[in-house]
Amino acid sequence: MLALALLLAAAFLGLGYRLVDIQVIRHDELRLRACANTHREYLLQPRRGDIRDIRGNLLATSLPAKTVCADPSLLGNRRTQVAHAIAPCLQLPEPKVLELLSRVTRTNELGMVFTNRYVVLHRKVPMETWRQLQGVMSNLNFGVDEKRLTNKLEARFYRELRQSAIFPDPIEDQIRIYPNQRLAAHVLGYTGMHETELNGRELIETVGMDGMERMLNARLSGVRGWRVTEKDKRNRELVNFREQDVEPSDGLNVVLTLDAGVQFIVESELAEAMKKHTPISVCGMVIRPRTGEVLGLGVLPNYDPNTPGSEPPDFRRNRAISDVQEPGSTFKVVVVSSALTDGLVKLGDTFYCEMGHFAFAGHTLHDHASYGSLSVETIITKSSNIGAAKIGIKMGEQPLYDHIRAFGFGQRTGIALPGEVNGILNPVRQWSKVSIAQIPMGHGVAVTPLQMCMAMAAIANQGVLMQPMLVDRLEDSENNVVAKFQPTPVRRVLTPEASAQMIKALKTVVTKDGTAFKARLDHYSVAGKTGTAQKVENGGYSHDKYFSSFIGFFPADKPELCISVVMDYPKGGHYGGDVCAPVFRQIAERVANYLNIHPDLTPEDKGEKLAGKKGRVLVTASNQ
Repeated sequence: MLALALLLAAAFLGLGYRLVDIQVIRHDELRLRACANTHREYLLQPRRGDIRDIRGNLLATSLPAKTVCADPSLLGNRRTQVAHAIAPCLQLPEPKVLELLSRVTRTNELGMVFTNRYVVLHRKVPMETWRQLQGVMSNLNFGVDEKRLTNKLEARFYRELRQSAIFPDPIEDQIRIYPNQRLAAHVLGYTGMHETELNGRELIETVGMDGMERMLNARLSGVRGWRVTEKDKRNRELVNFREQDVEPSDGLNVVLTLDAGVQFIVESELAEAMKKHTPISVCGMVIRPRTGEVLGLGVLPNYDPNTPGSEPPDFRRNRAISDVQEPGSTFKVVVVSSALTDGLVKLGDTFYCEMGHFAFAGHTLHDHASYGSLSVETIITKSSNIGAAKIGIKMGEQPLYDHIRAFGFGQRTGIALPGEVNGILNPVRQWSKVSIAQIPMGHGVAVTPLQMCMAMAAIANQGVLMQPMLVDRLEDSENNVVAKFQPTPVRRVLTPEASAQMIKALKTVVTKDGTAFKARLDHYSVAGKTGTAQKVENGGYSHDKYFSSFIGFFPADKPELCISVVMDYPKGGHYGGDVCAPVFRQIAERVANYLNIHPDLTPEDKGEKLAGKKGRVLVTASNQ
């Protein structure tokens, strides 16, 4: 009896110690282990908002997708067969899939080894692919007649392998789709996956990497929700034990000022220009001068945002805002219009153009032809370098710099796109003696195509410079307007009178006497300017490589649209009036018809325009 009593006492003491060890000494450790077996916390991703054009056409959207996972513990010795079957569906290398399926155990943060029942095989799998994967697993042949199996454990193994070994994560994923593929790629940008850690948990988010996707990422992304729940040993949720369930707030939809129809016209005409002249790049844009709204902005070469990594990185650069070059003769409009505003010159004033050779500050400036005396208007018509230089000299260094700065050069335009640069406009103290003559010709200053287009649009807008506008409004998932954006004037750069005089001069550029007769339109009056700038190479100017451009607007006296076309090193011609003006004409005619812009020319006006002024000789100037 005594021995029995001592034995029972020892047993109860051992049991008591065990209870104290479990409930007190190892309480925190075992509590975490128990929670790890059943407790689950999920972050619920909101749906990323759509991007649409001004007419509501879908440019970017998010579709439901699955995160495909595996339970290696259910695969037994069939991992190789499963990997061989599902790798083509997932578009992954078979060895990679096999390696993932072989991760039977895992170690948690406490160093404990567990049976691994969750391995991520592939994220953002389209629903169609997931259904295909289900069919593959259901029809996979293991060389066993499963219906005749008498061993219940073996039958259960094959049943669970087919039904549960490959499964989707319970939290829905999404995949970003760009239905129009390359259309407006540099405006839309693309998305990527960003891995972060939140409260000790790995979090993979969809984030904007470029374009509007990046600039408005916070608005498009929405707000995460979360769920705290429990699961049973078969990884099934016990809904009754769901502690917290906060639904995510979906991202806002972004409506752009961009018009998909205009964008298509711009990109298709740029593509034709690429085929014809094979430049390094070409960019074009269509802007409303009164509001600064960007209706179309195309850059070639471009890329497909659905697969951004399939093209060279250089193709993803938005050259309209990130590349700078000397503008050439398009810059003359800034100098001449500024002199008109200050009252220093009038359109009828004449300047002697030195018969094509002007010695100044130890340098000789050249015109393409031997011009004598030209009026200010004719300096624009003929694109005379020497005439523009003499106007700049008459203005003086500081006033010239101040006007150029007022037009927005040397600073960003503020367009809602990443990667915009300031351009190059050195302060007066850094100018050389010849700068006062070279800058009016478009040398010694570097601009982006967008800066130059906005400057021309300011002339069309009675002298008011506008900030380029890409976003029209933000809407919620029920199409309620959350934020509406308005046009933003930057400053007045010209008087209305100077603007009207400048437009009068620019209208002569598209006559037979001007440098851009190929830019004329049959039903609309056009005002514009050509530019041809030598590229800078190895510290000097190239004699066979050029930046060519034409920027114009129409109807000239009541402008609806301003269109810019810029080519980098075109072949088969390099003057802006030869290579860019015809592209302007094609874009303008198609866009005017698409937008139903009312013509401003009568048959009589058209006849006068084609005839030009009598007695003038067609010549071309350098940098035209």
